[in-house]
Amino acid sequence: MSKKKALARLKIKRRVRGKLSGTKDCPRLSVFRSNKQIYAQIIDDTNGRTLASASSVSKEGAKNQPKIEQASAVGTMIAEQAKKAGVSNVVFDRNGYLFHGRVKQLAKAAREGGLKF
Repeated sequence: MSKKKALARLKIKRRVRGKLSGTKDCPRLSVFRSNKQIYAQIIDDTNGRTLASASSVSKEGAKNQPKIEQASAVGTMIAEQAKKAGVSNVVFDRNGYLFHGRVKQLAKAAREGGLKF
């Protein structure tokens, strides 16, 4: 990623994070994607705690599948983890990425898994 593109994403990330925050009742679903993997966390910002997490690197993750299918698997896993943690409503934090492709697929799978946002 070029330096200019990385700085633009960080600027968008800061702007988005200034507007939304996760609470105990409605935590934040944060997405991070690298070139090969995708990660998701459900975070309570008031206490600074991660309530649930899932990634394509984990044992249940779809490591050797195409990236879109990895994102679907991670979305399903994070929805299951959220149910175990007693979370049903979240605020979606796309982390400066466009709501397109893998990020959109993860959100779609998480919604289908029972999360509301």
